[in-house]
Amino acid sequence: MNSSVINNYSKLKLSSFYPPLIFLFLIVCFLYKENALHADSYIKIQKEAFFFINSKLAQYPKIQYNLTQTGNALIPFSLLSILIIYAPKIWESLLSASIISLVFCNVLKSFFGVPRPAAVFENNSFFIIGKTVCGNNSLPSGHSITIFTTLTVLLFGFMPLEMKSKILWSALFIITGLILIFTRVAVGAHYPIDVIVGGIIGYFSGLLGIFISRKYNIWQWINNKKYYPVFILGFLACASCLVTKIIDENLTIYYISLIALIISLYEITTVYIKR
Repeated sequence: MNSSVINNYSKLKLSSFYPPLIFLFLIVCFLYKENALHADSYIKIQKEAFFFINSKLAQYPKIQYNLTQTGNALIPFSLLSILIIYAPKIWESLLSASIISLVFCNVLKSFFGVPRPAAVFENNSFFIIGKTVCGNNSLPSGHSITIFTTLTVLLFGFMPLEMKSKILWSALFIITGLILIFTRVAVGAHYPIDVIVGGIIGYFSGLLGIFISRKYNIWQWINNKKYYPVFILGFLACASCLVTKIIDENLTIYYISLIALIISLYEITTVYIKR
């Protein structure tokens, strides 16, 4: 599996960066055309779309609240923990991509300083699922960045060989990504453009992570079994965090992530003992 991932990554070209850059350019052009390059007008042009999407998606609060947790790095990291054994190249790319996405997220949120919906609209005028999120850090959506960063690393790592399969795989990636990032609108935490921009930045971050891992061996030690105790301790720490979250909120996604971690913990411990 790991050799297949490495082979897929080696086929990526710099032209892969064109789509996210083009989409970002088009969004900027749209905002400029609408005179919405400052916070007040940015929020104003999305008000109707935000209320519409929020009201429709919030009809399924449990589903939306579970799915939106995938934007918390703890969840995708737990779900993908088994790949440390079978496809460590995925994790090499994911770690580089996650650091890049974290930098992008913090810098851009501080730069734009867009107030979140709960800081602008009356809280009883739209649906809020879970904790009320306020503050001036709406653009871009950090959860959306995390989701698309993770999905991008997986998209290209497990890209099929046949063209028809590639199209279906890419379509599945886009649809899944959109479903997950728009949960941020459903829970009342972000405006539509926040999540779209977040998704694009996540895609860009994922690509950067892949190219970095392809050129530099920063994380090559992940594939060395003698370092497995580091991951065993990490899995135990993550499991502890998930247990705490289960006690606090009792969400299905936390149970699934915990089960994935327990399986990975068993597998990696077995491999380490037998090395």
